[in-house]
Amino acid sequence: MSGGLARAAVFGVNDGLVSNVSLVLGFAGSGADSSVVRLAGLAGAIAGAVSMAAGEWVSISAQNDLVERELEVERRELLHNTTSETSELVDMYEAHGMTRASAQSAAEQVMREPERALVVHAREEFGVDPYDLPSPWRAAVLSLVCFLVGALAPVVPWFFDVSGTAPKMTSLVIGAVAAAVVGALLGRLSERPLAPAMIRQVLIVLAACAVTYLVGRLVGINVS
Repeated sequence: MSGGLARAAVFGVNDGLVSNVSLVLGFAGSGADSSVVRLAGLAGAIAGAVSMAAGEWVSISAQNDLVERELEVERRELLHNTTSETSELVDMYEAHGMTRASAQSAAEQVMREPERALVVHAREEFGVDPYDLPSPWRAAVLSLVCFLVGALAPVVPWFFDVSGTAPKMTSLVIGAVAAAVVGALLGRLSERPLAPAMIRQVLIVLAACAVTYLVGRLVGINVS
């Protein structure tokens, strides 16, 4: 569970970073005033965070509803088709390497307690623990906070009274450094080499920034 939350947190930061640093540089490329870029960055961060939190809440809630439905079906089967469910459990234990006799004995012991039987069947058949389902609210809050962290980082330079290319370059550097950190975290979570993961994330951010900056330049020129 904690590993899943850690992965969700890292991806939340990454999504906020990639989407907002490219948005900020897209506005900057159009020649917009720093106050406009700042407003766009803030609006993008807040809108993206709320959208991601809502999406996470809906996703986890729907997933839990489906699991609860399957658990209710399984609970009825355990009550009305006990023999069949016991045989099913015996087959599962045999598949894990137990002898037929040991599997039969273990299955009968488990089936004596309906709630324990439900937990065992749920773990074996669905891969879930009915008493440890993910919290939609926890996932939503985590997504919102992590998205904001990633999204607001490249907006920071635009809060200072600096003109010229300085805020653009600072945003880009912040985006690249943050992307490298995210890549390192993703590499550690997936137990893969850190350098390729870091380079990949940095290239993604740079490519996104280049595209939106170019679009901003073209649109800015055409509008003016």
